[in-house]
Amino acid sequence: MSQSTLPEVWLRGPIPNIPALLQPAAHALLQSREEVERIMAHFPAARLWERPAGVASVGFHLKHLTGVLDRIFTYARGEVLSEAQLAYLKEEGVGSESPEELVQRFSAQVDTALRQLESTPPATLTEAREVGRAKLPSTVIGLLFHAAEHSQRHVGQLWVTVQVVVI
Repeated sequence: MSQSTLPEVWLRGPIPNIPALLQPAAHALLQSREEVERIMAHFPAARLWERPAGVASVGFHLKHLTGVLDRIFTYARGEVLSEAQLAYLKEEGVGSESPEELVQRFSAQVDTALRQLESTPPATLTEAREVGRAKLPSTVIGLLFHAAEHSQRHVGQLWVTVQVVVI
């Protein structure tokens, strides 16, 4: 069965080695990856940084999807952001990468996130975590869920922007 004829990821059953409580996050991340690959399959590289009507560019969404997963999963581990992560954040709106490179980086970040989900003990899901310099309160499960739903939100925005840019 091709990817286009498969049901959505959440309807394909459990993802091996992912704890039961983290299955929804894994499903959403895998769904995001499939949709990004489909949406970007024939996107013209010359239009990657266009901002129709002033909205975020396709390139921004692709870089942001990757960066957010990296940052939020870092917080879920109880770590602070590195200088490299902060530098990446500042550069999400610009770049010289090809659409294919950006899609590949997002796919690799999804793989990294899935490995972290696999190794997250369910007993830690309600542990407190701090977010950002302001040390805003969250929990491990709150961060992992937010990373997944934030990815889905930006995939939707990416899809709309691609539709506008390629018309």
